[in-house]
Amino acid sequence: MAGMDITVVDHPLAASRLTIMRDKRTANSMFRAALSDLATMLIYEASRGLSVENFDCETPVGLARGARLATPPIIVPIIRAGLGMIDPALSMIPDAQVGFIGLARNEVTHEPVPYLEALPDDLAGQPVFVVDPMLATGGSLIHALDLLAERGADDITCICVVSAQGGVDKLAAHSPQVRLVTATIDPELNSDAYIVPGLGDAGDRLYGPRNINV
Repeated sequence: MAGMDITVVDHPLAASRLTIMRDKRTANSMFRAALSDLATMLIYEASRGLSVENFDCETPVGLARGARLATPPIIVPIIRAGLGMIDPALSMIPDAQVGFIGLARNEVTHEPVPYLEALPDDLAGQPVFVVDPMLATGGSLIHALDLLAERGADDITCICVVSAQGGVDKLAAHSPQVRLVTATIDPELNSDAYIVPGLGDAGDRLYGPRNINV
C-alpha cells in the first residue's frame, strides 16, 4: 500500500451516520439521509488540499482576506450508488462540474460492466473527485480510474463510505498516485464479493432493488 494517500475519517458524527447505514433495519429514506450527511463530511475532508486563491473581501466593518477554490474539482459518481453522493458534493462545492460513469455489476463474475461514460475530453490539471459508497473488489473503481487516465487526469481523489481491505490493496497496487478518503476499512469480502460487515448493496438501499441483466 506504500505510496497511496489514505485518509480514514475517524469522527463521532461520521461513525454515527455510518452506523445508521450499516443497520439492516434502516429504511431507504433514512439511508439516503445518512449517506448525504456522511458524504458531506467526506467531501469536506477530501477538499482539504485543494488550491485556493485569495482576494480582499469587504465586511460590514472592514476588509478581510478572502479565499475561494482556484480550480473546483469535477465530481464523477459511479452510477448508480454514486448518485447518492452528488447532492452533498454540490452543496459543499456548488461551482463543481459533474461527469458520469455507469457500471453495472455482473452477479456471476462480480466484474464491472460499463454502460455509460460522460466525461470531458481533457482532464489534465483538473482535480477529480470519484464518488462511490462502496470500494469492494476494486474492479469498478479501477475501471473508472483507467477511463479518467485516458483523458489525462492526474489529480484524482476517490471518496468511498465503506472500503474493503482487499479492494484498498488492489487500488493501491494499480494507482498508488491517487488519494482515498473513506469512513472505514472493513476486513473482508464474502463469497458474493460483498463487503463484510459492510452495509449490503448501497444502490438497493438507496433506491430499492433493481433487476439488471448483464
